[in-house]
Amino acid sequence: MMAGRRLQALCLVLIMLSSTVAAPASAQTTDPKQPSVDNPHMHFWGTSQMDQCWTHFDRNGSDGSSQDGYGEKEFTGNGEQVDIDFTCRIQSGETFRENMYLDANSSIVIELTFQIQNADCDDQRECQDLTLTLFKGTTPVAKDSFPMNSDGDDQQINWNIPVANNMTSWNKSGEEPAIQIEFSKPGYSSASCLIFLCGGWFRFYYSDNPDNYNAEANFPVVNLTETEPGDGDGGDGLLGGAVGDSLPGFGLAAGLGALAMAAIASSRREE
Repeated sequence: MMAGRRLQALCLVLIMLSSTVAAPASAQTTDPKQPSVDNPHMHFWGTSQMDQCWTHFDRNGSDGSSQDGYGEKEFTGNGEQVDIDFTCRIQSGETFRENMYLDANSSIVIELTFQIQNADCDDQRECQDLTLTLFKGTTPVAKDSFPMNSDGDDQQINWNIPVANNMTSWNKSGEEPAIQIEFSKPGYSSASCLIFLCGGWFRFYYSDNPDNYNAEANFPVVNLTETEPGDGDGGDGLLGGAVGDSLPGFGLAAGLGALAMAAIASSRREE
């Protein structure tokens, strides 16, 4: 009888330990700046001068971003080239806690809004349409160009990127997504530039802009985890719905639970 009580006490300790080990996983999945199945939208933030641009997955996380809701750069010289090249990366300190996995049968959808003023191209000046490049860490995985009006009106672009084989898995702390934005066209040139503003400007709207323009990248996040080599599921493939590095400590918790059940069964036989 005494042995049975000791085993039951051991069982209680094991269950308490298993709940403690599994707790960190649930804490990570509720971080609003991290991607998840229920939080797949990456938002864009930056300074008013567009000298810094960063992203994360919290729609309300605008701390440090321009109070105007956009960044803008003016090119005021007579005929000055409207030349833009910057990259929006995951906010410092907010790199992925866990790997991000995407649905191979879906698409990444990027919606951004711009306001651009520039002159027409000619054979004497460099011209590059608005060009977006999606990076997986430091590796470019998609690129496209978008013709834009030059009259200074707000314009929204929608970029649909089918998920390719090299986009299904984004490793934590090294393969977070980044968006490079490039544009280069001549500014206005005229004798009246001595009195009126010539050149041009480039404006990029952030996720908290006052006009509620879309500024986000939607990733089709799914619950997938990499299988370990030799586990009977094809080595390095993907196992849908499995539990692995997306739930740290779960394996240990399951093992402790099994020991607890064995202890209860043993105590009952002895009684």
